[in-house]
Amino acid sequence: MRFGPVPLSAALGATLAHSVAVEQGRLRKGRVLTQEDIAALEGAGIEEVIVARLDPGDIDENAGAARLAESLCGSGLRMSKPFTGRVNLLADGPGVVVMDRAALEAVNAVDPMITLATVPPYQQMGENGMVATIKIISYALPESTVAAACTAAGEGALRLAPPVLRDATLIITDVPGGAGDKGRAAVEGRLTALNVTLRDVVTVPHRSAPLTEAIAAAETDLVLILTASATSDINDVAPSALRAAGGEVTRFGMPVDPGNLLFLGQLGARAVIGLPGCARSPALNGADWVLSRLVCGIPVTSADIAAMGVGGLLKEIPTRPQPRSPGKSAGNG
Repeated sequence: MRFGPVPLSAALGATLAHSVAVEQGRLRKGRVLTQEDIAALEGAGIEEVIVARLDPGDIDENAGAARLAESLCGSGLRMSKPFTGRVNLLADGPGVVVMDRAALEAVNAVDPMITLATVPPYQQMGENGMVATIKIISYALPESTVAAACTAAGEGALRLAPPVLRDATLIITDVPGGAGDKGRAAVEGRLTALNVTLRDVVTVPHRSAPLTEAIAAAETDLVLILTASATSDINDVAPSALRAAGGEVTRFGMPVDPGNLLFLGQLGARAVIGLPGCARSPALNGADWVLSRLVCGIPVTSADIAAMGVGGLLKEIPTRPQPRSPGKSAGNG
């Protein structure tokens, strides 16, 4: 591609690099100049314009962006129409983004004029949410450069994993003067966003025996436990009840804040999540990261949860006691 100022006599069919005012309005950048445009520029007293001119073997920005987007677009995603060298990849419905990070980084390493930006891995999406944007910065590129980016992308380096679990049971434990069913609406909202039906809500005393019975009686794909008192040990009421029901605890605690006191388990083929108290709020917390993956059929191991700590500081909690400044007494903290 050749870029720079040319006389109007050489501008026909070139791409206008910068918007130009003429008597009838403005000719916008990115416009392929026609004979009528040349006449309008002459009428405005303009003798030369800055343009981009394609060389043999070049591909224009829109065609290049669309071609790369086709290579990247996996199942559950769709492409927008190319415009000014940009194509967006949008979610067909709710789900979690799965990506080949190495392939995506390889795409961005091909040429600085080819850019790809995505949401983070395993981001939960709603219908029409933007998963990625592909932008060709220059007005054209050699076709060979675009081909190299497509090769780096492979096929379907980005996809949306849709929900596979259908329904859930929420078990709430209660103590006198406790929170009761506060948090039910927030939990149901999370499930609804993932097309999961909250089939049953069961409230039991905050004791191991009744909680064990409720867990064993659940018949849904997913079991969620929201305890009146925070789970503070792997042998606390809720984890003990899950084991007593014949299940196992695969992870207690997570390095995501809010969300530290989550536990994850299994009862046969049924996933069980012990929700942290912060799940009573609709605000993002670590349980959301675990819930969305499980609902969309993505296994979550103890190692996966351990890896969530990098980027896992979601927000500061104003009521949390702060470290004392050196030299200050407890009374001044």
